[in-house]
Amino acid sequence: MNVSTPHSPTTARTFAQQLSSTRRGARLARLLAVAEFQAWQVPPSVAERAEQIVAELAANAALHGRVQGRDFRLGLRFDPGAGLLRIAVTDARGDRLPCPTTDFSTPPDAESGRGLLMVTALADRWGTEPYPPSGKTVWAELVTLPARVD
Repeated sequence: MNVSTPHSPTTARTFAQQLSSTRRGARLARLLAVAEFQAWQVPPSVAERAEQIVAELAANAALHGRVQGRDFRLGLRFDPGAGLLRIAVTDARGDRLPCPTTDFSTPPDAESGRGLLMVTALADRWGTEPYPPSGKTVWAELVTLPARVD
């Protein structure tokens, strides 16, 4: 007689939090994300990349997506079964979309202007979506499963 061990389906884990559109709110977004990644046991190499992505997207939301009196939203979704970690940051400025092309016009001594280059380098894919009525969501995805060798 064959006995099979029942496997519980892996469930996706989610986290969402409204944060003030300030530098403090952006810092808190990174700290909250790190705590979730640890609790969810996201592989360390993926969690390190994700932490940097959260920091960049939250800073952009606080700096470029800020509307007086409006917060930004951090959303995280980890699906271990699918091997995918999704980061989404929603702000109130749908009229200011990030450009997915690389920006080589930033002077080398500039203190800002390279955040999306970092997101492009660290994420497996990223993009934007409208968030009606007037906002936008910038998202990034990281593959958490090792690459298959066929």
